[in-house]
Amino acid sequence: MDDVILDILEQLRDGIELDAAGLDRILRAHSKRLHDGRRLVAKKRILPYYLDVKSNDSDLFSTWNVTEELDALFMRTLQMKPRRTASGVATITVITKPWRCSSNCIYCPCDIRMPKSYLHDEPACQRAERNYFDPFLQVLSRLRALEHMGHATDKVELIILGGSWTDYPRSYRFWFVSELFRALNSPTEKREESASERRALYEDAGVLSDPDELAAQCSEAQSKIDSGEMSFNDAFEKVYSSSKSWSAVAEFQIGSLEELEEQQRLNEISGKRVVGLVAETRPDALTVTALRELRALGCTKIQMGIQSLDRKILQENGRFCSIGSVENAFELCRLFGFKSHVHMMLNLFGSDPQTDKQSYRRLVTQPEYLPDEVKLYPCALVGGTELVNRYRNGTWRPYTEDELIDVLCEDMEATPEYMRVSRMIRDISADDILVGNKKTNLRQIVEERLRSQASEIHEIRLREIGTSPVDLETLSMKAVAYETTVSTEVFLQWVTPDNSIVGFLRLSLPRPSALERYSGQLPILPGEAMIREVHVYGFATKISGISASAQHHGLGKALIEKAASLAKEAGYGRLNVISAVGTREYYRKLGFADNGLYQTMQL
Repeated sequence: MDDVILDILEQLRDGIELDAAGLDRILRAHSKRLHDGRRLVAKKRILPYYLDVKSNDSDLFSTWNVTEELDALFMRTLQMKPRRTASGVATITVITKPWRCSSNCIYCPCDIRMPKSYLHDEPACQRAERNYFDPFLQVLSRLRALEHMGHATDKVELIILGGSWTDYPRSYRFWFVSELFRALNSPTEKREESASERRALYEDAGVLSDPDELAAQCSEAQSKIDSGEMSFNDAFEKVYSSSKSWSAVAEFQIGSLEELEEQQRLNEISGKRVVGLVAETRPDALTVTALRELRALGCTKIQMGIQSLDRKILQENGRFCSIGSVENAFELCRLFGFKSHVHMMLNLFGSDPQTDKQSYRRLVTQPEYLPDEVKLYPCALVGGTELVNRYRNGTWRPYTEDELIDVLCEDMEATPEYMRVSRMIRDISADDILVGNKKTNLRQIVEERLRSQASEIHEIRLREIGTSPVDLETLSMKAVAYETTVSTEVFLQWVTPDNSIVGFLRLSLPRPSALERYSGQLPILPGEAMIREVHVYGFATKISGISASAQHHGLGKALIEKAASLAKEAGYGRLNVISAVGTREYYRKLGFADNGLYQTMQL
């Protein structure tokens, strides 16, 4: 392995750019020379070995004569799946433990090994199960994988999935988030020791993590769910509530606000800082009290399942969240400063392509809604759901591929430039989908169709600069204003001449009348504007490092200065920012002061 690394370093020193084909030539030549043509060295093993030597064998590493510039070039050359951190942030998704569900939607998967609506062979769920659903272990596992692929993990967005976050006990919620921060604050040299100690707690309690053993343990309950003999919640009581093992670990899965705040303080100066924290729940659960707690946890974005804006379709699918509660959730999230990331499902029972188009158009045009991000995907028919019976009796069918792509194309065309369509499929294995779309490249198919039609698309993801180089001299700042039921929103963006987006800021100017409706329940006051998000694209880079990406060139600071100017011109006296824990230091340097749930600047 040493010889392979030295070969790569030598070519990079000579100014030779190595693409995938160039690396492959080196690996083949090395294998042929040393191993009679057998391929014994894989690209995926080179970077982990290099990082291990760099961290643990300083004598060997010094003989390689690697400068800081050469080290950065080597990392970029060996990096796998570069788009994973092309947004400037390393994303880590964690799954909460299985729990009861207060809903019973007819399309929702009921895998008793998982929180309701998730399946055990989804990638993040596999990782969660291997790690006992422990947040500390899940984060360490994902950090290890990202670093071995060559990604910087100094800036992390944490995404908490697993049904409705607000359904879990309050003490579990505080413990779970505290452990996420603890994992990122944990010294690198102590990670494996800490992980072993944590695993021992679950092993001693008798909690299983082996997929085959878990399948056997849950097989009886799962069969009864699939046959309709038992509900998911009844099965949960049988598998988990009466389990001595799960009861034992629940005794230490208890946290407090004080413990959380200590981990947050440590993360403010940690080498791995949380720059975004996302939680998932239902719209009807988003009360003022719930949002205050989410903000105290450090949450900056809310994912909520809306699925449809047609009352009749929601009722026919067993989803009894009212349209009024959806509208209220949007208002409160916006006034609190949260970003909104909503789920919309096509092809629900009782719907049709035209109804889906109308529902989505309402979502992206009416002032009651207007989310920041959307997951837009077709309903998948999964075994064990009531929808299977509707399919068998002919009252529901999956859209044809042409119907589905037609709906998605029209929805993309309707999406304004301040919204991002984050994905078009659920991460469900094709083996689990009985009928319907199984193509993982559905978005690519949609985008190709749109290009062939010369459609003009404005949504954010299609315009992201991604891994492309940035010419800062050609950028211009563009402002797009739009009205909601409670505020004027201003979307500031840095764009290239072809309208690619390099960075953006979301400024909210709440109306006094909207604040008055809540009679002092909100943590903000009249005359206070709110920055809801600041994001600059480019490869994830070290917080104190120098990068050729768009980050660290003052683009974010310029957006904030412009937002402050616009808020002052509009008559606002203070500017709040819904900062993540790991960005507090950044905002302090820009003149913001800590002020309860937010950071504030006098205008």
